[in-house]
Amino acid sequence: MAATGAGSPSLLVQYVVVRSDLVHKLSWPLGAVITQACHAATAAIHLHYGDPDTQRYLSELDSMHKVVLGAPDEAALSGLSENLTQAGVAHKLWVEQPENIPTCLALKPCPKETVQPLLRKFKLFK
Repeated sequence: MAATGAGSPSLLVQYVVVRSDLVHKLSWPLGAVITQACHAATAAIHLHYGDPDTQRYLSELDSMHKVVLGAPDEAALSGLSENLTQAGVAHKLWVEQPENIPTCLALKPCPKETVQPLLRKFKLFK
């Protein structure tokens, strides 16, 4: 893929941040955790469907970019959600019901360079 330069559109990325303790400490099945991420990503797209970045992201169906990061625990995930809200970054915190457990969050598709600094301390989900 060519680098973005002057006059070319920014790379749009949908970031999904999943609690890694669900798998590694609480022994949730991996499939259940993946399902949580899918719920959050779909909800973020739905909530921001009319947004120009979301529409451009969806129009490039065969070249979508998602990055799945890991948050160590519920406190880190909730703190990230608060930081994103304060920074004005649209996202969906997915809270599994009826247990009322925050499991992950997904940002609406955004230019990578605008949100990457807010996510810097989170590593790829393993």
